[in-house]
Parts: sequence; C-alpha cells; structure tokens
Amino acid sequence: MPETAIHDDPSTGSGTGAGTGAGSGTVTGPFEKTPGWLDWYDGPSKPAFELPAGSVDAHCHVFGPGAQFPYAPERKYTPCDASADQLFALRDRLGFARNVIVQATCHGADNRALVDALGRSDGRARGVATVRRDVTGEQLAELHAAGVRGVRFNFVKRLVDRIDTASLDEIVAKIAPLGWHVVIYFEAEDLPELYDFFRGIPTDVVVDHMGRPDVSKDPDGPEFGLFLRFLRENPNVWTKVTCPERLSVTGPAALAGEQHAYRDVVPFARRVVEEFPDRVLWGTDWPHPNLKDHMPDDGLLVDFIPQIAVTAELQQKLLVDNPLRLYWPELSREGA
Repeated sequence: MPETAIHDDPSTGSGTGAGTGAGSGTVTGPFEKTPGWLDWYDGPSKPAFELPAGSVDAHCHVFGPGAQFPYAPERKYTPCDASADQLFALRDRLGFARNVIVQATCHGADNRALVDALGRSDGRARGVATVRRDVTGEQLAELHAAGVRGVRFNFVKRLVDRIDTASLDEIVAKIAPLGWHVVIYFEAEDLPELYDFFRGIPTDVVVDHMGRPDVSKDPDGPEFGLFLRFLRENPNVWTKVTCPERLSVTGPAALAGEQHAYRDVVPFARRVVEEFPDRVLWGTDWPHPNLKDHMPDDGLLVDFIPQIAVTAELQQKLLVDNPLRLYWPELSREGA
C-alpha cells in the first residue's frame, strides 16, 4: 500500500502542522529517528463523516519534542516529534472536542510531556500515565490534579521488557483509591497466558486495539472468541476498537480518498461495538508509532467509524457517552 500525500491548501493553515512551527518528521534534541520510521501524515483530509458533538479522540499520544522532553534511555524506538500543539491542531481539524492522551513507551515512566500537554489543553484532555511500583501517593495526586485518570500496562514484547505481575499488583493497589482504571496492551497470542491476571484487576480495565486480533483468521474462531469471552465474563472490561491500520492485512489503506478502508478489520470491530456498545472507545492513535507499511490519512481514519458503528446511537455511545463516562464523569449524561 504506497503512501499518497494529501495536503491542504497551504494558504488555509488547516493541516496538523499549522501554527506549530514544524511539520511531520521534525526531530529535536540529541536524537535520531529509528531507521525506516514513518512520519505522521501532515495535512489530513477533512472527514466526510461528521462526528457527533462532543466527540472524544480516546487514544492518541504526544512525542517530545525531544529537546524539551527527552526520550527514555530504555526506549525501543525513537520517533519524530509530535507535540501537543500539533495534536490539538489535529483535534480541531478532524472535529473532536477532547482527547485522551496515552503515555508512549518511548517516554517510559517520565510523564512530563503528557502532563505538559494536559496542562495546555484547557481541560479538554485527560491522560493515561505509566508509573513504576515505587510511585508515591504524592506523585499520583499530582498526576490526578493534572488530569491523569489511568495507568497503562504494556505486554507487547517488542516494545517493552516484561514486568512481573506482582509489581503491577502493587501499582493497581495504589491507583484504585483515585478511581483510576488500567489500560492493557497485548497481542492476541498472549491472552491465554495473561487471562487470569487480567481478570483479577479490580478496577475498570481498558484493552487497547481489541487485543490486536489476527484479522486473517475467522472472527468466529477460537482466538477472537477468547477475547469476546473475556469481555462477556468481566463487565469491568472495556476495549478500544482502534488501529485498523495496524491490524489490516488486505486493506485497502486510508489514503487517496478511500472511503471503505481496512475492510478486513470491520467484522471484528463491528462485532465488538454491537455486542458491547457501552464499553467501547475509539481514537486515532496519532501519531501512529511504529507503523511499517503506510501512514494513514487521519481524516480517512475518521471515515472508517461508520463502518463499525453503523447507527447514530452506536456512534454517540462510542464517541461521546462512553469516553465521557470514563474520563469526564462530571460531564456525562449518566454522571449528571
């Protein structure tokens, strides 16, 4: 799937790089991008799908800028910078009202870039942090005041070194009194090994990217069936129906105006949205770290949403009601 650039008229200043002083691919500080790194798509198209009022991009990241917020020594990759200003420009371009910013593994447990972005969001962003077992109550209180509402546990072996579950239990015990939840990132083949640990987490749990199913397999088969069982048996478990660009095998890619991208992912994501409409979230995953094949046009990614949430009611739950209930309960309909 070759990448095809779609840029706005530069006179409009409407692309993600507008007003930020730098576009896609910029690297600052003493860093060099990982060889072959695909930079985020500068100047996405305006979505054809009109998002419901108050929609939340519930999974996105900020990277650096490296000169201000250095990348972690233990990182497995070095990205191009992707600043808070650029993220918020993308938010406005696509029509979202709010963001949930997830701490990226390239920053390790140094949450300064995340906290800075939250502080400059005017209350329109919440965060998911990475913390270590020795995190103090005072540090957690500071993160909570900044807008953090969860922690992320990453089990993807190519991205992080595996941490023993005993230390993760300690973290859960510390964050539970704050009402935070746990975000878990794993691949489908690892779910059997981790199933019992995940079931034992007493807080709300949010699964990244549907547990990364192999979409070349049958959505009615045993592998995805285990994931669906995990959701059915554990009403505290939510999932993000995100990252079709990561999961797709046959495409087509969200490029060159494609309005029916990633068709092979649709049966999996639609199944989840329709069976668990009150426990699903959606996000762009901007700036799409570690993609190898192509870099999608984020406007066309938004146009993917009606393929998996086919009614206005499902779209409202996916994009507005569910993320508000989890991250802004004071604003949600159920929390009012």
